[in-house]
Amino acid sequence: MKHLLSKGLMLLLFVGVLTGLAASSVPASAQSYYFAVDEEIVDVYWESDGTARIEYIFLFRNSAGASPIDYVDVGLPTDEYSPSNAEAKINGNPVGYIGESEYVNPGVEVYLGSYAIPAGQSGRLWFSISDVGNVLYNDSDDEAYASANFAPTYFASEFVNGSTDLTVRFHFPPGVQPDEPRWHESPRNWPQSEPDRGFDSQDRIVYTWRNPQANAYTEYVFGASFPRSYVPDSAVRRPSVAQQFGIPEEVLIMLCCLGGFFTLIIGIIVLAVRQAQKRKLDYLPPKLSIEGHGIKRGLTAVEAAVLLETPLDRVLTMMLFATIKKNAVKVVKEDPLELERLPSPTSELRPYEEEFLKTMVDTPERKRRRALQSVVIDLVKTVQKKMKGFSLKETKDYYQAIMKKAWEQIEQAETPEIRSERYEQALEWTMLDDEFDDQTRRVFRTGPVYVPMWWGHYRPSYSGTAGPARTSSSRPSSGAPGGGLTLPTLPGAEFASAMVTGVQNTAGNIVSDLTSFTGGVTDKTNPPPVRTTSSGGGFRGGSSGGCACACACAGCACACAGGGR
Repeated sequence: MKHLLSKGLMLLLFVGVLTGLAASSVPASAQSYYFAVDEEIVDVYWESDGTARIEYIFLFRNSAGASPIDYVDVGLPTDEYSPSNAEAKINGNPVGYIGESEYVNPGVEVYLGSYAIPAGQSGRLWFSISDVGNVLYNDSDDEAYASANFAPTYFASEFVNGSTDLTVRFHFPPGVQPDEPRWHESPRNWPQSEPDRGFDSQDRIVYTWRNPQANAYTEYVFGASFPRSYVPDSAVRRPSVAQQFGIPEEVLIMLCCLGGFFTLIIGIIVLAVRQAQKRKLDYLPPKLSIEGHGIKRGLTAVEAAVLLETPLDRVLTMMLFATIKKNAVKVVKEDPLELERLPSPTSELRPYEEEFLKTMVDTPERKRRRALQSVVIDLVKTVQKKMKGFSLKETKDYYQAIMKKAWEQIEQAETPEIRSERYEQALEWTMLDDEFDDQTRRVFRTGPVYVPMWWGHYRPSYSGTAGPARTSSSRPSSGAPGGGLTLPTLPGAEFASAMVTGVQNTAGNIVSDLTSFTGGVTDKTNPPPVRTTSSGGGFRGGSSGGCACACACAGCACACAGGGR
């Protein structure tokens, strides 16, 4: 069967084996990569929703005298994925961290940590990621079929030795019948002219290609098609005009210019640049602008903050307050911000709160920025799903009204005790206010404020007792037997100043460069229009360029470099 590669989708996952030391601190000459991939098993599950689940098993054998294998970078074909959907184990032990790769875009990095593979030893790595989107294209020979190509990981020959027992398995969507799938041409110099066919444990049709004498430095491309009726029609992408005619997009643009559209093209480019600059801070996807009917109730204050496109440093600060109030974490050091997880939260953490803590407490500091971006990206996608079918405008107005009502109830409190209690309960909602700083100072300009129970976990410099300049009045704790436990107070102006300054400093310590941080989120949640490469078809461009080999694919720089950063 003839199949045009430019109309299929090549899923290229390139794995880079890296040392655990930052490149900035280790001279290039001190890094030495030399290893064997004795076995590689790849399972690609084409799911019924049009996404792909990809699983790898690698048996790495590190050479004597080589650098330890601490990191594995995995390039991904599109931006339609989330690191939270990835998991990995090294020799059966769960890895400590998977986040956005600093060197492969799009892609993730797997940190082996204490399970790094030393020189002269072997290690088996299992990696899986699900819900990878935009992976199917129209079959070039049959409009009724969806097509996908796949090329397993390969490395530069100077870093790899020995042969690789390579197995690639395609698992077709549930319901596909044995006589329906079609295979494309086998890779060059492959021992099989066609794949073996069978069933997996879920009774799904499986195509299997295996070569015990393959190697880890050659690109092997596998392809197959199946009836597109087994996946949503929207999941099957159509090639661009340039791809349909086999013309590089750059050439097509040049032809348009020569045809008299030069001025129009320049105008479009200028407009696109301006829109791209504005888009860096517009992290909500355009889909949320599609109006539905009615109000989406039940969002948390943090989710409402995303809906209102509150600056992301403020959103992350709201997450911190929420986890502190649940007695799940405490601030150990304010600058730089250092947190400590507490053993007994008073209530269950929400998924985004748990991921926030995992990032802030367990993730290495140099990996934290990208991991936090992943937390926000997942949160934006969650809000997008929840808003499906509801009115964006009405829902925004609804949560703005909740914020205003919270302030009103705090201001109308009859006693300092009630005012302090209401503020503690509604803190996250008040942080939705664009004028949070001024409003806090105005509301608490006079009178005492009872310090919240969690205040010491937020401000480690706070002693826990009222100082000489503070009032001596106190209120019983609601949980104190006989009202024996009391809470100190602060003058209102002092509390307001501490609160505002604390929020500002905390936000700055979490996100040092708001524009850059938000831009990294926007690239995933509200990216500019996709421009695919002219070769390889179907996947999104995004390699860093300068590649010496002929792969025009996401992550090709890592593959051509043989796994070095």
